[in-house]
Amino acid sequence: MNLHALRLFHHVAELGSVTKAAERLNLSQPAVTGQIKKLERELGLQLLSPQGRGILLTEVGLKLSRDAGRLFSLEARIEQTIDDYRQGGLGSLRIAATYLPANFLLPSLIADYKKQNAGIDLRFTATSSANAIELLLRFEADIAFIGGSQHTHPLLDRTLWHEDELWFVARKDHPFAGRRTTLAEIVEEPFVFREQGSYAREQLQALCAVKRVPMPNGGLQMNGFGELLRVVSEGYGIAFLSASEARDGLERGALKRIYVEDVKLMNPIFTYSRKEPLSAQAVRFMDLLADRRSG
Repeated sequence: MNLHALRLFHHVAELGSVTKAAERLNLSQPAVTGQIKKLERELGLQLLSPQGRGILLTEVGLKLSRDAGRLFSLEARIEQTIDDYRQGGLGSLRIAATYLPANFLLPSLIADYKKQNAGIDLRFTATSSANAIELLLRFEADIAFIGGSQHTHPLLDRTLWHEDELWFVARKDHPFAGRRTTLAEIVEEPFVFREQGSYAREQLQALCAVKRVPMPNGGLQMNGFGELLRVVSEGYGIAFLSASEARDGLERGALKRIYVEDVKLMNPIFTYSRKEPLSAQAVRFMDLLADRRSG
């Protein structure tokens, strides 16, 4: 079936006039009439009957016009869906992130993204840095946000997104709370550490080695960030952690920062993606990150 001729017939049936259909389509009236007659010959059926200055649909013409209306309405919906996917308004986005960005930096961005892109199915996974890389390589994530040490892979691109300063914090009534001190003094105090391999712990170990001071007493190790902060808030030890992790406790007044002379260490957060063009959905998310940073 000639779909072009069917489309012209649909417009004629909808408007009830060959003249009006020709004007809408910016075609000559004879061209429209010729296409419809060609369609009638192809089908072996009469679709239109003259009626004064207008037209009258035959029984089969009326049924065909209704079916054509549904067909072209479906075509329009399909084209809109394709355009939405191309523009990033529909589809899916899969994000993987390590603890710090997952819990402190990304939630508000994800909420804003979903408000602006309700048609996108967003799946967010908080995981380890190694697993985040694996998710990218297995095409199970589109973007990864990884804090701490840099990862290099020939199939991945890496971009610095955010830097979070590492702070020493203690309970508000700790002798060092809110005051300035030296690294040599603070390492004499008890510390509460995260598990071996955590970025902040590794940075403190490297700092102590460079400054030639002993590593603080690590007699208490916590695998969970929440548990670590609760222990420090209860009055035991000093924690060395990212500013974003400590900020809530400081704002509530439960914790205070300790300022250590000549120490400024950063916890970098990188975005990772495969070395290929990002999907439209991922581009929208990265644009939101850029807007938030510039704002």
